[in-house]
Amino acid sequence: MSGRVTLEISVESLERAVAAERGGASRIELCDSLDVGGVTPSVELMRETRACVWAPIFAMVRPRAGDFVYSAAEFEAMKQSIEVARAAGIDGIVLGLLKENRQVDVERTRELVRAAAPLPVTFHRAFDESSDLFVALEDVVATGVSRLLTSGGMLRAPEAAERIGELVRCAAGRVIVMPGSGITAENAAEIVAETGATEIHAGLSSAVTGDAEAAAFEKEVRRLVLTIG
Repeated sequence: MSGRVTLEISVESLERAVAAERGGASRIELCDSLDVGGVTPSVELMRETRACVWAPIFAMVRPRAGDFVYSAAEFEAMKQSIEVARAAGIDGIVLGLLKENRQVDVERTRELVRAAAPLPVTFHRAFDESSDLFVALEDVVATGVSRLLTSGGMLRAPEAAERIGELVRCAAGRVIVMPGSGITAENAAEIVAETGATEIHAGLSSAVTGDAEAAAFEKEVRRLVLTIG
Protein backbone atom coordinates (compact mmCIF):
# COMPACT_ATOMS: atom_id res chain seq x y z
CA MET A 1 0.00 0.00 0.00
CA SER A 2 1.11 3.55 -0.65
CA GLY A 3 1.34 6.00 2.24
CA ARG A 4 -0.48 9.30 2.23
CA VAL A 5 -1.42 9.10 -1.46
CA THR A 6 -3.68 6.41 -2.89
CA LEU A 7 -2.24 4.88 -6.06
CA GLU A 8 -4.60 3.30 -8.58
CA ILE A 9 -3.01 1.22 -11.33
CA SER A 10 -4.88 0.29 -14.51
CA VAL A 11 -4.29 -3.18 -15.95
CA GLU A 12 -5.79 -5.49 -18.55
CA SER A 13 -4.50 -8.86 -17.37
CA LEU A 14 -4.43 -11.01 -14.26
CA GLU A 15 -0.63 -11.09 -14.32
CA ARG A 16 -0.34 -7.33 -14.22
CA ALA A 17 -3.02 -7.01 -11.56
CA VAL A 18 -1.03 -9.35 -9.31
CA ALA A 19 2.19 -7.50 -10.16
CA ALA A 20 0.60 -4.13 -9.37
CA GLU A 21 -0.57 -5.37 -5.98
CA ARG A 22 2.86 -6.79 -5.21
CA GLY A 23 4.40 -3.47 -6.19
CA GLY A 24 2.25 -1.68 -3.63
CA ALA A 25 -0.72 -0.36 -5.61
CA SER A 26 -3.59 0.76 -3.39
CA ARG A 27 -6.28 -0.12 -5.94
CA ILE A 28 -6.59 -1.84 -9.31
CA GLU A 29 -8.59 -0.53 -12.26
CA LEU A 30 -9.41 -3.58 -14.37
CA CYS A 31 -10.04 -3.09 -18.08
CA ASP A 32 -9.77 -4.73 -21.43
CA SER A 33 -8.12 -3.03 -24.45
CA LEU A 34 -6.15 -0.31 -22.71
CA ASP A 35 -4.75 0.67 -26.11
CA VAL A 36 -8.12 2.29 -26.85
CA GLY A 37 -8.57 3.73 -23.36
CA GLY A 38 -10.11 0.63 -21.84
CA VAL A 39 -13.41 -1.20 -22.24
CA THR A 40 -15.39 -3.56 -20.00
CA PRO A 41 -13.29 -6.59 -19.01
CA SER A 42 -14.66 -10.09 -19.43
CA VAL A 43 -16.44 -11.69 -16.51
CA GLU A 44 -13.76 -14.39 -16.54
CA LEU A 45 -11.02 -11.80 -16.03
CA MET A 46 -13.01 -10.13 -13.25
CA ARG A 47 -13.52 -13.44 -11.43
CA GLU A 48 -9.91 -14.59 -11.86
CA THR A 49 -8.53 -11.26 -10.67
CA ARG A 50 -10.85 -11.16 -7.69
CA ALA A 51 -9.70 -14.63 -6.70
CA CYS A 52 -6.02 -13.65 -6.78
CA VAL A 53 -5.91 -10.01 -5.66
CA TRP A 54 -6.73 -8.67 -2.20
CA ALA A 55 -6.56 -4.98 -3.14
CA PRO A 56 -9.79 -3.20 -4.12
CA ILE A 57 -10.66 -3.74 -7.79
CA PHE A 58 -12.65 -1.24 -9.82
CA ALA A 59 -13.95 -2.49 -13.18
CA MET A 60 -14.28 -0.35 -16.27
CA VAL A 61 -17.82 -0.30 -17.66
CA ARG A 62 -17.51 0.91 -21.24
CA PRO A 63 -19.29 -1.08 -23.95
CA ARG A 64 -17.02 0.00 -26.82
CA ALA A 65 -14.15 2.20 -27.84
CA GLY A 66 -14.79 5.61 -29.37
CA ASP A 67 -16.92 8.42 -28.05
CA PHE A 68 -18.90 8.43 -24.81
CA VAL A 69 -22.34 9.12 -26.27
CA TYR A 70 -24.23 5.87 -25.89
CA SER A 71 -27.36 4.46 -27.48
CA ALA A 72 -30.25 3.10 -25.43
CA ALA A 73 -29.01 -0.43 -26.09
CA GLU A 74 -25.48 0.45 -24.99
CA PHE A 75 -26.83 2.10 -21.86
CA GLU A 76 -28.73 -1.07 -20.97
CA ALA A 77 -25.56 -3.08 -21.61
CA MET A 78 -23.74 -0.86 -19.11
CA LYS A 79 -26.38 -1.63 -16.48
CA GLN A 80 -25.94 -5.34 -17.13
CA SER A 81 -22.15 -5.01 -16.88
CA ILE A 82 -22.51 -3.36 -13.48
CA GLU A 83 -24.50 -6.34 -12.24
CA VAL A 84 -21.95 -8.76 -13.69
CA ALA A 85 -19.15 -6.88 -11.93
CA ARG A 86 -21.05 -6.88 -8.64
CA ALA A 87 -21.63 -10.63 -8.87
CA ALA A 88 -17.92 -11.15 -9.57
CA GLY A 89 -17.02 -9.42 -6.31
CA ILE A 90 -15.71 -6.19 -7.84
CA ASP A 91 -15.37 -3.28 -5.39
CA GLY A 92 -16.18 -0.30 -7.63
CA ILE A 93 -17.18 0.84 -11.10
CA VAL A 94 -15.51 3.20 -13.57
CA LEU A 95 -17.62 4.83 -16.27
CA GLY A 96 -18.39 8.06 -18.09
CA LEU A 97 -21.22 9.33 -20.27
CA LEU A 98 -21.50 12.50 -22.34
CA LYS A 99 -24.25 14.11 -24.36
CA GLU A 100 -23.78 14.96 -28.02
CA ASN A 101 -22.93 18.55 -27.02
CA ARG A 102 -19.97 17.18 -24.97
CA GLN A 103 -21.61 17.97 -21.65
CA VAL A 104 -21.78 15.36 -18.89
CA ASP A 105 -24.90 13.22 -19.17
CA VAL A 106 -25.98 13.84 -15.59
CA GLU A 107 -29.31 12.03 -15.69
CA ARG A 108 -28.07 8.74 -17.12
CA THR A 109 -24.85 8.78 -15.09
CA ARG A 110 -26.91 9.29 -11.94
CA GLU A 111 -29.05 6.31 -12.94
CA LEU A 112 -25.94 4.13 -13.26
CA VAL A 113 -24.61 5.38 -9.92
CA ARG A 114 -27.87 4.29 -8.33
CA ALA A 115 -27.66 0.93 -10.11
CA ALA A 116 -24.12 0.41 -8.80
CA ALA A 117 -24.89 1.34 -5.18
CA PRO A 118 -23.42 0.69 -2.71
CA LEU A 119 -20.35 0.27 -4.92
CA PRO A 120 -18.49 3.58 -5.46
CA VAL A 121 -18.29 4.95 -8.99
CA THR A 122 -15.46 6.81 -10.70
CA PHE A 123 -16.24 9.14 -13.62
CA HIS A 124 -13.38 8.54 -16.04
CA ARG A 125 -11.58 10.72 -18.60
CA ALA A 126 -14.66 11.20 -20.74
CA PHE A 127 -14.68 14.28 -18.51
CA ASP A 128 -11.66 15.64 -20.39
CA GLU A 129 -13.68 15.85 -23.60
CA SER A 130 -16.19 18.20 -21.98
CA SER A 131 -16.49 21.65 -23.51
CA ASP A 132 -15.98 23.40 -20.14
CA LEU A 133 -14.18 21.42 -17.44
CA PHE A 134 -15.38 23.55 -14.54
CA VAL A 135 -19.02 23.34 -15.61
CA ALA A 136 -18.45 19.61 -16.13
CA LEU A 137 -17.04 19.32 -12.61
CA GLU A 138 -20.31 20.61 -11.15
CA ASP A 139 -22.22 18.15 -13.32
CA VAL A 140 -20.01 15.29 -12.16
CA VAL A 141 -20.64 16.25 -8.54
CA ALA A 142 -24.37 16.24 -9.28
CA THR A 143 -24.23 12.64 -10.53
CA GLY A 144 -23.21 11.32 -7.11
CA VAL A 145 -19.99 9.64 -8.20
CA SER A 146 -17.22 9.26 -5.62
CA ARG A 147 -14.25 10.32 -7.72
CA LEU A 148 -13.23 11.89 -11.00
CA LEU A 149 -10.29 10.75 -13.13
CA THR A 150 -8.85 13.58 -15.23
CA SER A 151 -5.82 14.69 -17.17
CA GLY A 152 -7.02 18.28 -16.97
CA GLY A 153 -8.23 18.31 -20.55
CA MET A 154 -4.76 17.57 -21.93
CA LEU A 155 -3.30 14.33 -23.27
CA ARG A 156 -1.14 13.89 -20.17
CA ALA A 157 -1.82 15.06 -16.61
CA PRO A 158 1.66 16.65 -16.13
CA GLU A 159 0.79 19.08 -18.94
CA ALA A 160 -2.22 20.35 -16.97
CA ALA A 161 -1.09 20.18 -13.35
CA GLU A 162 -2.14 23.77 -12.61
CA ARG A 163 -5.63 23.21 -14.02
CA ILE A 164 -6.01 19.92 -12.15
CA GLY A 165 -5.05 21.75 -8.97
CA GLU A 166 -7.83 24.24 -9.66
CA LEU A 167 -10.27 21.37 -10.14
CA VAL A 168 -9.15 19.85 -6.82
CA ARG A 169 -9.79 23.16 -5.07
CA CYS A 170 -13.14 23.71 -6.78
CA ALA A 171 -14.27 20.21 -5.90
CA ALA A 172 -13.65 21.08 -2.25
CA GLY A 173 -14.04 17.49 -1.13
CA ARG A 174 -17.39 16.97 -2.83
CA VAL A 175 -15.73 14.50 -5.19
CA ILE A 176 -12.18 13.13 -5.21
CA VAL A 177 -10.27 14.56 -8.18
CA MET A 178 -7.69 11.99 -9.27
CA PRO A 179 -5.02 12.98 -11.83
CA GLY A 180 -4.22 10.33 -14.42
CA SER A 181 -2.43 9.81 -17.75
CA GLY A 182 1.29 10.12 -18.18
CA ILE A 183 2.09 9.77 -14.47
CA THR A 184 5.32 7.89 -13.71
CA ALA A 185 7.85 7.58 -10.91
CA GLU A 186 9.68 10.53 -12.45
CA ASN A 187 6.81 13.01 -12.12
CA ALA A 188 4.34 11.61 -9.56
CA ALA A 189 5.65 13.51 -6.54
CA GLU A 190 5.60 16.77 -8.47
CA ILE A 191 2.04 16.15 -9.66
CA VAL A 192 0.90 15.48 -6.10
CA ALA A 193 2.63 18.61 -4.83
CA GLU A 194 1.28 20.85 -7.60
CA THR A 195 -2.31 19.61 -7.53
CA GLY A 196 -2.90 18.73 -3.89
CA ALA A 197 -4.37 15.43 -5.05
CA THR A 198 -4.72 12.63 -2.52
CA GLU A 199 -5.17 9.94 -5.18
CA ILE A 200 -3.39 9.38 -8.49
CA HIS A 201 -3.91 6.97 -11.37
CA ALA A 202 -1.29 5.39 -13.63
CA GLY A 203 -1.09 2.77 -16.34
CA LEU A 204 2.68 3.12 -16.82
CA SER A 205 2.39 2.48 -20.56
CA SER A 206 5.15 4.99 -21.25
CA ALA A 207 7.45 3.39 -18.69
CA VAL A 208 6.79 -0.31 -19.27
CA THR A 209 6.16 -1.70 -22.76
CA GLY A 210 3.07 -3.80 -23.35
CA ASP A 211 4.99 -7.08 -23.70
CA ALA A 212 7.21 -6.55 -20.63
CA GLU A 213 7.31 -9.25 -17.98
CA ALA A 214 5.14 -8.87 -14.91
CA ALA A 215 8.29 -8.50 -12.80
CA ALA A 216 9.26 -5.36 -14.72
CA PHE A 217 5.78 -3.95 -14.22
CA GLU A 218 5.89 -4.73 -10.49
CA LYS A 219 9.26 -2.98 -10.23
CA GLU A 220 7.93 0.15 -11.92
CA VAL A 221 4.85 0.24 -9.69
CA ARG A 222 7.09 -0.06 -6.65
CA ARG A 223 9.27 2.83 -7.88
CA LEU A 224 6.15 4.98 -8.25
CA VAL A 225 4.90 4.03 -4.76
CA LEU A 226 8.23 5.01 -3.22
CA THR A 227 8.06 8.49 -4.75
CA ILE A 228 4.68 9.28 -3.19
CA GLY A 229 4.81 7.26 0.05
